[in-house]
Amino acid sequence: MKRTIEKLKHRRYRHPSGPPAPRWLSFALVTINLILIAFFLLDAPVGSYAAHTPNVLLPIGKAITDFGTSGWILFGAAILFFEALAVTRLAQSLKARFQAMLVSHIAIYIFVAVAGSGLLVNLLKRIIGRARPGLYEQWGFHGFNPFSGSRFESFPSGHATTVGAFLMALALLAPRYRLFFLIMSLWLGFSRVIVGAHYPSDVIAGLSFGAWFSVIMAIVFSRYGLLFRQEPDGWPVLRRPIPFLLRPDRTSMPFPPRGVPPKREAEKAE
Repeated sequence: MKRTIEKLKHRRYRHPSGPPAPRWLSFALVTINLILIAFFLLDAPVGSYAAHTPNVLLPIGKAITDFGTSGWILFGAAILFFEALAVTRLAQSLKARFQAMLVSHIAIYIFVAVAGSGLLVNLLKRIIGRARPGLYEQWGFHGFNPFSGSRFESFPSGHATTVGAFLMALALLAPRYRLFFLIMSLWLGFSRVIVGAHYPSDVIAGLSFGAWFSVIMAIVFSRYGLLFRQEPDGWPVLRRPIPFLLRPDRTSMPFPPRGVPPKREAEKAE
């Protein structure tokens, strides 16, 4: 542990403070206004609908909502990190060690982004104490009762926070697929509204909180020269592209596809 801390201090010294952080004020204003619009215009109709109308989308919501739980993400990231750490110790080639080190950095980044945002949002929702939609008849959409148990932990949505943090982390690691991750985050986040666990404003707040937590963690990583660097406008981007999609060397296969000569015969032909 002491050696790891010393290495981090050295990396921090080698990578002095970069550009300023992105313009948080403009993003914060947009997020706050979206939450307020959902709170005053959407939450009451959604609460009334959930209390008096059969939900035809409920089977879909139940099928996808558990993807927003953090357990499987944290467990997978931890396993990936320790396996990559083992490879860095056991691998003989320098290339394999560097690849394993890259995987370990990705795993620890995802773990920190999801775990950190989850801990903070769980503390925040207990302090706020908003009544869930199931209590709409008694408390309305604006009922608050801090530190009163899980029935009063609606704002922000913990599932939506996990979804926002995880998929924003993936969008930063694989920006080519950011539109796909955005669509996934909306469906997974609003599945909490479909199952009647949260109001729309809860989901918007959770998605925004998780996404921005991942961005902040990426900026922190960039200050240590890990995975990311900051653009002149302060936005974090990958230091080097990550080859998620690799084309296999078909000539080295024992039974290559038709039309592709085996490696030995190809070398003889040359």
